[in-house]
Amino acid sequence: MSVPINPEQLTAADIGEERATLELEHEEAIEFVRECCLEAGFGVPVEFSPSELLNEKVDADRDPYHVLGACNPEMADRALDVSEKRMGGLFPCNVIVWESDPGVQQVYHVSIMRIARLVGMAPDTEEWANIVEDTGELVEELFEQIEAGR
Repeated sequence: MSVPINPEQLTAADIGEERATLELEHEEAIEFVRECCLEAGFGVPVEFSPSELLNEKVDADRDPYHVLGACNPEMADRALDVSEKRMGGLFPCNVIVWESDPGVQQVYHVSIMRIARLVGMAPDTEEWANIVEDTGELVEELFEQIEAGR
């Protein structure tokens, strides 16, 4: 499948990529990141472990991997209005925690707001730019808390 943009030309900033490393056990890291989400203004209405599901269903033998589906209701509401409701196809904003080594967890996030604009799901308007900026500030606060708590 050919894509209309060259992914190799995108930078981490283009997609709002954030990363952090935590020296915690997997369950501790999940709890810590969940608390940081709440403090930064995100609820976590959805969470699941793809590794548990895949290990159970297809004997995948995956290391621990957990998805926290974070949501700031005000931002989600604005994004739905401005994107003519298409933004819901990317909800929620996921924060991933995976074990890279025993006792070492990676925390990862990409901006669905930036990605939505890149793929044409959101308009190229000042209103959308404001949503991207506002959600970016929340994510920045989240990762500052994660970094500070290491």
